Amino acid sequence: MSLHVGFRVGTTDYALPAADVLHLDTFDAATPVPGAPAYVAGLVQTRGKLVPVVDLRARFGLAPAERTLDSRIVVVRVGARIAGLLVDSAREVMQIDEAACEQPPDVFRARTNEFVKAVATVTKRLVLVVDVPRIIGEEHSDG
Repeated sequence: MSLHVGFRVGTTDYALPAADVLHLDTFDAATPVPGAPAYVAGLVQTRGKLVPVVDLRARFGLAPAERTLDSRIVVVRVGARIAGLLVDSAREVMQIDEAACEQPPDVFRARTNEFVKAVATVTKRLVLVVDVPRIIGEEHSDG
């Protein structure tokens, strides 16, 4: 069993390892950065640090949606890099049993740019476990 932070984008439940999460923050707006990829919402200042924010709706190819009071930034650390993931809501901490995880089907993985590394069953619902380095564009950072 390992601890994960659960969040929602659109109608889908996702999770990422709690060990990667620094904190959650509310989202008001981000300052756009010229030349940044379309999925980067911009920069925010959180807890005294400038953090680039990846809009997971854009990253996952979903239509934009109006931000609500539930919109959150999940601030994560990958190696030395800190980034924020803009999600529709994030409130849940869950235990995920590795035995309850399965590899997503190949066709599914290819269509999601391998952002999803596992599918877990948590209290009778499917939760997609994301690959944080791939989402923030760090998959090639070590070589």
